[in-house]
Amino acid sequence: MTQPPHDEPTARSQEELREQVEHTRHELGDTVQALADRADVKTRAREKAVAVREQAGAKAHEWSGQAGAKAQEWSGQARAKAAHVAHTVEEKLPEPVKQKGAAAAQGAKDKAAQAEQVWQDKAPQQVRDHRAALVAGAGAGAVLVACLLIRRRGNR
Repeated sequence: MTQPPHDEPTARSQEELREQVEHTRHELGDTVQALADRADVKTRAREKAVAVREQAGAKAHEWSGQAGAKAQEWSGQARAKAAHVAHTVEEKLPEPVKQKGAAAAQGAKDKAAQAEQVWQDKAPQQVRDHRAALVAGAGAGAVLVACLLIRRRGNR
């Protein structure tokens, strides 16, 4: 806002002078408002906090998407490696060990069937409702027997 020197006339008429005064008031009002906005630290801090919060939320969303993709990738790799190891172990097992493992698994199934029959005949209803735990235990036992046979075969 530049002003002419005070010794020169700035307006040719009173109407023109009033317009200049009104224009100067508006400019001064805008300047005062801009200074007041800058001086309002509380509002500026609030606005900055909102902006930072939005940025942080966007970054967190972006990172969580990347983390999920990585987890899926690693999970797939782990599954593929586990399948490969299982296939390799199966190929390397001698036939007698495979037969013993199959026989042990069949024996575990037979024991589970016998236990199921005993439960049906003698166990109260509340106990029969939890028979899934027995079946899972029998399956785990079969796996344990197979692992022990494989380990025993490897120590020879």
